[in-house]
Amino acid sequence: MIRSLYSAATGMGAQQMKTDVVANNLANASTTGFKKSRANFEDLMYRTQLIAGQTTPGGGQVPTGIQVGMGVKAAGIQKVFTQGDYVETGNELDFAIQGKGFFRVTHGAEDLYTRAGNFTLDSEGFITTPGGDRLQPEISVPPEAITISLQEDGTLTIFGEQDTILASENVLVSTFINPAGLYAVGQNLFRPTEASGDAQEGTPGEDGAGTTLNNWVEMSNVSVVEEMVNMIVGQRAYEANSKSIQTADSMLSTANGLKR
Repeated sequence: MIRSLYSAATGMGAQQMKTDVVANNLANASTTGFKKSRANFEDLMYRTQLIAGQTTPGGGQVPTGIQVGMGVKAAGIQKVFTQGDYVETGNELDFAIQGKGFFRVTHGAEDLYTRAGNFTLDSEGFITTPGGDRLQPEISVPPEAITISLQEDGTLTIFGEQDTILASENVLVSTFINPAGLYAVGQNLFRPTEASGDAQEGTPGEDGAGTTLNNWVEMSNVSVVEEMVNMIVGQRAYEANSKSIQTADSMLSTANGLKR
């Protein structure tokens, strides 16, 4: 059997995965705090017929070997944590992080992390995500609050009538050695893994953590133009692999036609 049939099939599968990743990036182009993904691939094993450097019967040396590859496979789908665009909303409960770091929230019985700072209040006055996960450490806003202000160092001040200070809290930021190793849970949330390392929580602006920004949110880091180009490249590569299968099939047909 011609090996190119199987090699090209792996190529079509890889390009299909690439297109799936691009489609998800485009679908989340307007998702607050979304981080795009990138598919990484690697070549499969090789069938070696002649090893480079091998000594020939005449005493010479083989300058190049003969190796035929078996195709391609997915090596990983990597989250890319470049900065997204900032959008000013004027909403005092919209927070953004300028630089590295995540907000810590409680989702059920575990702590998860997010870049989406489009917070709101729950029925008890705690700052929560749109999904109802409370920001950690928990911050309760009293009913008589008039204005909420968040400084770059994470200091959150709640003002009442005549600019009286009702409360002052600290919004902390968590960082990871390898954020690409985080597990994407969905709902703009990430779970730490052994690959990401443990979260290091600290004050915004210190130890490499980003500073906080009030009345702004960070949008996705998806470039629609870049993703469209990636989709075109993936589509053309998929077509090229299908041509390889057609060519191999044509060769098999020719071989079958030798005997009449």
